[in-house]
Amino acid sequence: MVKLGIVGVGGWGKNYLRVLQELGILQAFCDIDPDRVQTYQEKYHTRGYNSIGEMLDSEAIDGIIVCTPPSLHYEVAKEAILRGKHALVEKPLTTSAVEARELLELAARMNVILTVGFIERFNPAVSGAKQILDSGQLGKPILLEFHRENRMTSVRHNIGIVPDASVHDIDTACWLFGSKPSMVFARTSSVGGEQENVVTMILGFQGERNAFIATNWVTPKKVRKLSIVCTEGIIDLDFLSQQIEISDSNGSRVLGLGWQEPLMLEMKSFVEVIERGRPLVVTGKDGVNATRIVEAVLISSRTGSPIYLDL
Repeated sequence: MVKLGIVGVGGWGKNYLRVLQELGILQAFCDIDPDRVQTYQEKYHTRGYNSIGEMLDSEAIDGIIVCTPPSLHYEVAKEAILRGKHALVEKPLTTSAVEARELLELAARMNVILTVGFIERFNPAVSGAKQILDSGQLGKPILLEFHRENRMTSVRHNIGIVPDASVHDIDTACWLFGSKPSMVFARTSSVGGEQENVVTMILGFQGERNAFIATNWVTPKKVRKLSIVCTEGIIDLDFLSQQIEISDSNGSRVLGLGWQEPLMLEMKSFVEVIERGRPLVVTGKDGVNATRIVEAVLISSRTGSPIYLDL
């Protein structure tokens, strides 16, 4: 059975702890906060450490989950990969495309798996919508409109809203369209702080297809929605309720998919990749491309100009 370790169990990392424990594949974890280590050791009856080096020296681990602040993703993932460990790195893969490419190349040389925590690909509403698009029953998708909103009062890991939140929708747009954008135009703003917390962007894809992405940490209501406009109908989905509504010439209908936890599905998929050699749902290259698009979004906002990409 695959055994995994987690690096960083504050914030989102604590959810990985719970899921890996439920799956019976949690071997160990590490965090720089001794009190946090003590708390989760007692809660999950699993050995905790204060550094990744100590954990990897002491435990037989097949792979790691990197949940540190993004500024540390590169060095933590690099250390694990150099030790021959598979790595799932939370989004963003790194804070620069240069570092992301280095990790991708290093994983290939070490013959280990590198994937990124783009969890929305495992959201049943998103994967269900992709199945509908791939079937062609609504014609061709031409416009994706994303809205991801909720108030965030504290700074998140010293990075802004684009690499922390919008990157989810950037990746989802690429996945649903099955291609990468060739143009980006964006505007960001900082409301009540120094770090950008509002962004509106357009990603232009080949074939006159576009993705409109609006993200903010200002409005009080939590919203996670996507509308997919196709030549023969529209798909409206809610990331939170996982409800899909299809509207076409036959009227509107709601698909009841049954709620499933995306993180659990993501971890089950990661295990199957390691154990059975299943294809990755999210590749390391997907993480590199998303990081490059994030950089283009920020450059576009600073310069007021569209940025053209060759991904």
